[in-house]
Amino acid sequence: MAIAFVQRAKHVLKIMWRGIDMTNYRPYRDIQRRKSRQIMVGDVAVGGDAPISVQTMTNTPTSDAAATLDQINRAAEAGADLVRVSCPDEDSTAALKTIVKESPVPIIADIHFHYRRALEAAKAGAACLRINPGNIGSSDRVAEVIKAARDHGCSMRIGVNGGSLERNLLEKYGEPCPDALVESALYHASLLQDKDFHDFKISVKASDVFLAVAAYHGLADAIDCPLHIGITEAGGLRAGTVKSSIGLGNLLWSGIGDTIRVSLSADPVEEVKVGFEMLKSLGLRHRGVTVISCPSCSRQQFDVISSVREIEDRLAHINEPITVSIIGCVVNGPGEARLTDIGLTGGGKDTHQIYLSGMADHRLQNGDLVDHVVALVEDRAEAIQRARDDQPKMTNPK
Repeated sequence: MAIAFVQRAKHVLKIMWRGIDMTNYRPYRDIQRRKSRQIMVGDVAVGGDAPISVQTMTNTPTSDAAATLDQINRAAEAGADLVRVSCPDEDSTAALKTIVKESPVPIIADIHFHYRRALEAAKAGAACLRINPGNIGSSDRVAEVIKAARDHGCSMRIGVNGGSLERNLLEKYGEPCPDALVESALYHASLLQDKDFHDFKISVKASDVFLAVAAYHGLADAIDCPLHIGITEAGGLRAGTVKSSIGLGNLLWSGIGDTIRVSLSADPVEEVKVGFEMLKSLGLRHRGVTVISCPSCSRQQFDVISSVREIEDRLAHINEPITVSIIGCVVNGPGEARLTDIGLTGGGKDTHQIYLSGMADHRLQNGDLVDHVVALVEDRAEAIQRARDDQPKMTNPK
């Protein structure tokens, strides 16, 4: 069984590394990403043909470096590519040097109003400064921030938000609207471009899904910089996930978005998990186990809900992209199993069918269902890793 896994894993990796596009035989799944220039946030490429990066933001006092690093490490383990920390005062930027040094991912410093915090954050090693040039102060102060970014290799994010638009735009448009957000973003971009600084990305967030999506579509047509997308202040875990999925799903399916944050009133780890699930659902990122499972009904031949819950919990540590179908009966079970790496379909007399690589492979009894599926997935993950280790080093495999 393990040998078959290794052989299949090597075949998959060979296809990936040859750069063969395997999506065109299902054109309804193709997403044509918007063309944007590429910038670097630390060692993470954003824009161009780089993978869409997932980020979150800490909610600990940044001045408490230990607590902040603990949260950053947990987010990174969940898959975060970038983490943002707020820097409202000198104690925060003083702690930032330690945080940046010990963080496993690039750190973005969130700056508002106080331009000196931006200078301090750049010097402390922040990979990116999240700023609003319009509230930094005079053009001389903006120039100082740009110089600090250049001197220390920082990129920037211009963060426009529907809840904090400039007064002149609110007077012009009467309320936050897509045109107002886009106008604000382009004006702030011009402040950087006039100083010949182009290593920036832009966000135009709003808590209203319609407003945010329309603004991003307008901005995507107006400028070629990378776009950071999000629905700001989306709410708690359940409501915020639904709201963000509608808004970000619309944008991502349209090819818009180079880095994302799901803004939830929840543990930052949950933001990362939701963000990755969005990208996985659209085939834009591939990480970890994807479980396809039925909602269950009276036809189920084993307890689907508790089995899925335990399988997901026990396989959360797997980073290799593996698909698993858990279906309670034979109505849809065999068909779903044909499209997944590992499948479990409920059968009669407490005997169930296991599928490997889409093919019926063996049967098993009720008692060890979860243990058996977990072991199969872990074996497959190890086989993929061994196959990867056996491959010659390639440049920039996708």
